[in-house]
Parts: sequence; C-alpha cells; structure tokens
Amino acid sequence: MKISINWLNDYVDLKNISINEIVDKLTYAGLEVEEVDDQAKKFENIVIGNVKEVKKHPNADKLSVCKVNDGKDDYSVVCGAPNVTAGQKVAFAKVGAVIPYGGMKLEKVKIRSEVSFGMICSERELGLGENHEGIMVLDPSLKEGLSFADAMELNDTILEIAITPNRADALSHIGIARELSALFDLTLKYPDVNLKESGKRSEELASVEIKDPDNCPRYIGKAVSNVEIKESPDWLKKRLKSIGLRPINNVVDVTNFVLHEVGQPLHAFDLDNLGGGKIIVRNAGKDTKFTTLDSKERKLQSNDLMICDVNKSVAIAGVMGGENSEVTSSTKNLLIESAYFNPSSIRKTSKNLGLSTDASYRFERGTDPEITKWAARRAAQLIQQTSGGKIAKDEIDAYPNKIYSRKCGIRFNRLNKILGYQIGASEVEKILIKLGFIIDKKSFDELTVTVPSYRHDIEREIDLIEEVARIYGYNKIPEVSKISVTLEEKVDHSAFNDRVRELLNSLGFYEIITNSLLSEDIARRFGNAINLLNPQSSEMSHLRTSLIPGLLTTISNNIKVNEKDIQLFELGKVFEKSTNSDINDFKDFTELEHLLLALTGNRIRNEWFEKDYPFDVYDLTGYVESFLTKILPDVTVNIKSISESGSKFDYSFDLICENQNTGFGGRLKKEFCTLFDVDQDVYMIQVDLAVLKGINISKKIFNELLKFPKVYRDVAFVLDVNITSDQVTSIIKEASTNLLHNIKLFDIFQSESLGKGKKSFAFQLEFFNSGRTLTEEEVETDFRNAIKAVEKIFNAQLRGS
Repeated sequence: MKISINWLNDYVDLKNISINEIVDKLTYAGLEVEEVDDQAKKFENIVIGNVKEVKKHPNADKLSVCKVNDGKDDYSVVCGAPNVTAGQKVAFAKVGAVIPYGGMKLEKVKIRSEVSFGMICSERELGLGENHEGIMVLDPSLKEGLSFADAMELNDTILEIAITPNRADALSHIGIARELSALFDLTLKYPDVNLKESGKRSEELASVEIKDPDNCPRYIGKAVSNVEIKESPDWLKKRLKSIGLRPINNVVDVTNFVLHEVGQPLHAFDLDNLGGGKIIVRNAGKDTKFTTLDSKERKLQSNDLMICDVNKSVAIAGVMGGENSEVTSSTKNLLIESAYFNPSSIRKTSKNLGLSTDASYRFERGTDPEITKWAARRAAQLIQQTSGGKIAKDEIDAYPNKIYSRKCGIRFNRLNKILGYQIGASEVEKILIKLGFIIDKKSFDELTVTVPSYRHDIEREIDLIEEVARIYGYNKIPEVSKISVTLEEKVDHSAFNDRVRELLNSLGFYEIITNSLLSEDIARRFGNAINLLNPQSSEMSHLRTSLIPGLLTTISNNIKVNEKDIQLFELGKVFEKSTNSDINDFKDFTELEHLLLALTGNRIRNEWFEKDYPFDVYDLTGYVESFLTKILPDVTVNIKSISESGSKFDYSFDLICENQNTGFGGRLKKEFCTLFDVDQDVYMIQVDLAVLKGINISKKIFNELLKFPKVYRDVAFVLDVNITSDQVTSIIKEASTNLLHNIKLFDIFQSESLGKGKKSFAFQLEFFNSGRTLTEEEVETDFRNAIKAVEKIFNAQLRGS
C-alpha cells in the first residue's frame, strides 16, 4: 500500500522526524516498509527558470536559442518548442539533471553549432502528463531559482508498506498516522467534519432494506442533491496522484480520497437512476449476470451479495458498482453508500469473480463498522466543497445486527513474564490509549480495555501484550549476557516417523504427501466427514477421513503415464466427527495419525528368464512383517484372520502387535478403485501410528552366548481343519515350563489319508536353560505334557502313532 508523507502530515506532525526514522519505526512495529520513493530526487537539478530572451536558431528553422535565468546566472538553451516566449516561467533542467521521462542525463551539447546548457521541459518529460507538444508554462509569480519540486509541491516521499492480512486497520493514511502517533508519542488529529445540512432528511429521499443482515450488518446512506460533476480541485488531484491513482471527477475522487484517508470504502450512486429511490441488500439469487463499472459482464453465484433497487441490481456489494447507476457528467443527485460487509462474503465473491478492487481488498480483511457514518459525512462534506451540492439532513442508518466491541484484559506481571523485561504500568496505559483502546478499569496489577472496532485482530491478552511490545520497541529488549540451560534428555518427536520413512524407503516404497482436503462425496465414503466453514472450493470442502483417496489419486496419475508397478506410503493425519451434530467441543471429533502402505501392479516384471508376477496380499503381509521386525524388535506381531469380506477390502486382515489392534488391510474393493480410474488390483494396509508409538520396546541389552546345549523335539498332530496353528501354539506354551523357549511350525499337511476334515501341523520345540545342561527326563516331561494338553483340548492325535 502506498502512503504519502505529505498526506500523513495532515493527521500527525512528522516535520521534525526523518524519513529513515519513520521507516525504521514502522518496520520494527510490524508494518514493513518495502520501498521509499523520494519524489524530490526525480527533479534534482530542475529549477524554476525565467526565459529572458528568445532568438531564432541561425542554423535551424524550428529551433530557438533561449536565454534562461536560474536566479543567479543566465544560460543559453536550445529549445524546439513552438510555444516558448520571453517572460515565461518554465521548468529548467540544468546540466547534470536526469529527465524523469526516459532517464536521460543532460550534458552540455552543441545543437547545430549552438551550445545548449540544459533543457526547458514539457509535462511529458517531467513525468507529469502526456502533453509534449510544447513546454510546460508555469505560474508567472513563481520565483526563479526555486527548486521545481518545492515550487510545485512535488517534494513528497511515498512509502510502499506491506500490510499483513490481520492489520486491516493500517490500510489507510489515518491508520498509519495512528501507528506513528503511538511510536513517536505524537498527537493524532482527525479532520473536522462540520456539515451544512439543509432541506429534506436523507430518509425522505431514499430508503434502505437489508435482507441479508448476516452479510451486511450495517448500511449507511447519505443523500446529496444538486451536485455539479466536474474536474476535481488541484489539492485533491495531487493527493490521489501521489499514491498512483488517476483522478476521474470530483465525486468519484472524493470517495477514493476517503477510502485512502480512513480505510472505509464508499460508493456514490446516481440517486435518479435508483428505481424507487430504494436500496435493497440481498443475495443475487436468480440474477446470474451483471455489468460492472468497467463495462464487463460478470457471472454471479446465487449467494453473492448484491446492492439492488426495486427493479434491478446496481452493484456487487463490497466489490464494484454497476454501469447502470454510475455517476456521469449529467448526475445531479447522489446517494453515498458507506457499509460494513461480512469479510467472508466479500472474499468469496471476489474470488469467484476473479475481481479484486481497493474496496474488496479492505472489506475482505475487515473494515470498521463504527467508522461508516463518519466516512459518509466526511464524503458529503468534501463533495459539497468540490461540487456545491446540498447535503440532506441526517443519514439512513440500517443497523439490524449491532456489533459490540470486545473487552480484554492485560496483567502486568504476565506482560513482563512473556517479554522477559519490565515495562511500567503508565507506559503500557499510554501505548494502548494512543492505539485507540479505551481504559475501562485499571488496578495495581492489570488493565481492562475496550478493543477499538477497527482492531479485529485483538482477541486475547497475548494480543495486547504484542501491541505493547511492538510499540515500545523490540529493539529495546535488553541484551542478556548469560543464559542458563538445563541439560536434559532431548525428546525428538519426529524421530519415530523419520525411522518409519527410512525403513519403508529401504524396502522399496516411495513416500507421497497428498492434500488433507477432499470433496464432500469422497470424504463421506470413508467416514463421518468434517466440513470447512469457508472452503476454497467444493473439491476441498471437507477434512480427509482417510489417506486412501489421496493414495488412489496418486496411483491413478501414475498409471495414466504408464507407471503401473508401484509401492507407495504416506504418513498423515485423518479427521472424523464422533457425533452427527455440529462440533462444539474437542470431544466431538477425532484426529489420528495414520500410516498407509500400498502395492499395485507387478512384483516381478517380464524378463527372458521369468514372467510377470503380480503383487498379492501375501507380498503386502511380508513387507509389513519385515517393517515391523525392524521398527519394533522383539515385539510379538500377528497378522490375523485373512478373510474374504470387509467394508473396504475383498480380502482383509487385522494387524495385531502386543495383543493390540494396530491396523487392517487387504485388497481394496473394485468400487473404490473405479472411483479414481484405477483398473488394477491395489493392496494396502492402514496402521494407527499412535498405537504403534505406544508399544514399549525393551532396551537392547547384551546377552552372553549360550554355554549349554539346546534340545529339540519334533511333533506332528492330526486335528480338525478349523483349528489354527496359533491356537495349538498357545496351548503348548500354557502346558510347558520356562524350559520351552521357541515353537516353530515347519509343516502343514492335508490329505484324505488323514481322514475327512482333518489336517496335520508339525512343530519343532526348542528347550534350554542358560545356567545348566538339561536332563533327558525333564525335557521329556515337558514335551509329554504339551502333547497331552493338545490331545485333550483339540481331540488331536499324534501323526504316525
């Protein structure tokens, strides 16, 4: 945003403060000055000259040789302008000057044998207009030798300030002046608004109806009649030109001036073109097209907020007016609009239309609802001054949804604790008052204030602390010569995830990072989705309930470029509502961190020595076991119950770690793959990282090599086919003593020779004692007890007996 120092001086006296001080203070206070444009430098070595004599050039018909005085000396200047005559006051660029238009540096030159010691400039050469048919003739009362910049009041300095989105209050000259008044302890002066009202009241000339009070809480209308649309006075044009705005006419220029003065966007309607003399604020509804002031037809959405009369739409609220009600040279009667709109509504409309204006830029960041009336009165006053209009009495103030100022407190001990140094209570109070806060209550240890209506960013005590700190000055933070740090064990919360990435990379998986926002349809297919209050688009309207959609999208994109053999994983958070009603508490939703692995395509590609071999569910379980063996050493891992049914999988299984359900996976159903244009099998497993991280891993300790021999026993049972090896293993462990250390299933056999509905499991049992050699009798006793337990519980038989 461009800010004029000369303009700022209307509100706060900066004459004794250098530009460098202003720039440093503003930047330290959080309003970064990106560029400083000293306009006087453009006109360095350009002065007011007096043309004392004009002679025809002896060697050129269209050139003249002029004698120009700069207040001290006379200079010979060759000039080609047809309108140069003796006695004129002109802009004289001396040798060494750089011409603003084109950047040419002047030197002493000979033009057709005549020496020229400078240039008499045109408007175009000075960068002040497009006229270059003749020289710029100045006011004859100007004194020769005076700096051109000073004489023409072009000695302004323009600051380009980067305003962060939360500081809408600083998007004006008064906003910046308020900051400077606090930073330099100066008095802030608001312009006097003393209206000469007469005739009818505004409510007799026009009316306002708000049909959408949520998006338009307040609307001010001020009528001005019998205006004369004409060129703006020089002072107004200079103000606007200084910040890069093009003057249009006195009425439009006044609305732009007030916008940049106080930050309140205004719009002036031709009252005679408003059907029924009435303003209606409503949604666009069925009105799908509208032609704006720039003569472009805009396509509207039904929820876009519009300003209408009884017959038609006349403006897109907070964005741009309409061509059908603009101020023209024939306009006589005006209705000044000064409103407060819901920032979210204006932001959506501006984004939908791809149209950003000075007005929408401010409205979507949040303007001041309490400045609307003052801004309308200020504009009416200036319009009367520049057009001779007649101001109607009072204003139309439609304010269905009163916006109340917030209260906030600041504790001095908390302030000093946060900042780490002391700021006196009186200094804190002075800073807050300078910034516009109203002190409601003060005591020895705290202040309670009313937050100004223009400070939407102040909500909590910490916000007030920041205000005090930035105005007091971050550069005043005292240096600390020594800092004591307690040496404690560092907890790296990302270490586990980094280890997961490292291991999966080593197994051939590639990590992906996908968008955490999904469309409503996709998000609800995978869980109870949480909608965003202000989504950027319908495709990103809900928080993801699963990592699966993002992974399938990635697989689909790869398949489309003929990359079909893929191993991917993603670490990310998923969100799900735990209630069917609105979210009112943190208990109403869950936020979980998941790991998703996926395989698709071929595990082995076609070669001369082997054929294509596609991934299957057992490849997935193998990778999972390899991964878990590394990430959770010495932890019991069980992949349980591969079955043919599941909510998302054709073949599904559960992952059990230390008797905790850690995840699930299998082959994803075709219906989900088809949604994302994936036409090949996808195998995936979803792991709950919180559970995985919560499993205690025993510390690695050194174990001596076993000094005594191990004893092995093999046994094969014939059992019913519905009995699993895990069940048998569990019974063997229960029936044995601590001499049994390992049980290994080494054979599964099924045949009619065993009997109908029968199968055989063969196990190897490993016995040892780390302190002595086992006897044959104690091993045999343990072994027989295990056999008897299996026979009894499962009605099993020893195979071969």
